[in-house]
Amino acid sequence: MVRLGQNFLADPNLLDAITRDAELEADDVALEIGGGEGVLTERIAERVSHVHVVEVDERLAEGLDELAERAGNVSVVRGDAMRIDLRSLDPPPTTVPSNLPYSVATPVLLRTIAELPGVRRWTVMVQREIAERLRATPGSAAYGAPSVTAQLACEVEIVRGVNRAVFRPRPRVDSALVRLLRVAEAPPEGVVGLVRAAFAHRRKPLANSLELAGSASRADAREALERLGLPADSRAERLAPAQFAALADELGVA
Repeated sequence: MVRLGQNFLADPNLLDAITRDAELEADDVALEIGGGEGVLTERIAERVSHVHVVEVDERLAEGLDELAERAGNVSVVRGDAMRIDLRSLDPPPTTVPSNLPYSVATPVLLRTIAELPGVRRWTVMVQREIAERLRATPGSAAYGAPSVTAQLACEVEIVRGVNRAVFRPRPRVDSALVRLLRVAEAPPEGVVGLVRAAFAHRRKPLANSLELAGSASRADAREALERLGLPADSRAERLAPAQFAALADELGVA
């Protein structure tokens, strides 16, 4: 399972706590990414109307099939969570409670924010480093493109830290349970692209980074920053998420 980035939760008390922290409701449709051995899936299924559980490993998917047959409200989706058609899931998900595979945690989380507008809450287990990055504030070392993209759509909160000892196999890092609550639509692709370009060269002024990425000329970016009341030589890590959205609008890429 290490090759697929999956570490299984082995503590029943923690599994129960995750289910409670997810604040699942009877009419929720859950999307669980990385169902593994189904220990979390089973708990989720007891509390919601339907569960879509994604699993890329065929051996594990067969075990989830057996769970689905018993539960009656579980659909097993075979495939890579970064490749499956999320928009085709029926009924559409409203919540994402998952122990995310480490290898795809950030991109798959951002993908669900962008492609599943009906999801209002995420309660996901990720590496502690990723959790800190998602909730990071401007000016901090962890603040970057994932921070901005997630926070433009969601409030981000670290619910609890999780010791590596509760996983099987035991990972080399600690983890954290993160809750995201949607407060807005996902940022448009133009904004997301601008944010990525802005952080592509962290040691350079934002305007220079945008020019190097081909997103905007250095002169246009400097002028746009000044129109927003920001220093022309601002670096990306100094802008708040809302300021990135405003900058994209000024540059006509929103």
